[in-house]
Amino acid sequence: MAIYRFRISFEDFDDVVREIDIKTNQTFEDLHRAIHRSTGYDAEKSSSFYVSTDNWIKGDEIALLPNQRKIDNGITLMGKSKLSSFVEDPHQKFYYIYNFERPFDFHVELIKIILENDPNIEYPFLVKSIGEAPKIIDKNNMAGFVAAATATSSEFDFLNELDFVPEDTEELEAMGGRGINAEEVDEESEEEEEKDEFAEGDDDYAEDFGSGKDDDY
Repeated sequence: MAIYRFRISFEDFDDVVREIDIKTNQTFEDLHRAIHRSTGYDAEKSSSFYVSTDNWIKGDEIALLPNQRKIDNGITLMGKSKLSSFVEDPHQKFYYIYNFERPFDFHVELIKIILENDPNIEYPFLVKSIGEAPKIIDKNNMAGFVAAATATSSEFDFLNELDFVPEDTEELEAMGGRGINAEEVDEESEEEEEKDEFAEGDDDYAEDFGSGKDDDY
């Protein structure tokens, strides 16, 4: 039995990639479930593969859990559709939309055909996994995301609390690295200098007074 190797990547997150080996006689539903065993997403969501051109233009649809309108129109179902029935090119491409309620779009491309399957491997088989799939926000985990966002926004931002603007950098540099309280330090220094002057004056007066007593005596 031959094996297809598909590369699956997010359309908007191209650094997240999966490569999956799957038998040619397995179905699109098998591939769908294999993809989400690797992403951690709930596979029980309405989704569709589309036979695609090299430019990812969507053609015939193969659906999982389609709505009634699609059923009435005779939509092709994933569970009844073997991969080999839709692969007409050694680099066949499928555009894939997961979860129409909160959709993620994927590019699915056939990158290799292996002529013999490995009897020691259970297919579909995840060959390569690169990157972490983006998180899905829904009613089941919304509270966690809100709590995380609240904690982040409540952190103390020192510069914003001081109404710091980039222009203030020049003033800080002009202080010669002395800091925000440099003016207070300067005032204290001036007061100390004044005290020293008075102290010196007292000493001079004391010396004069002392020498006068000696002369009189």
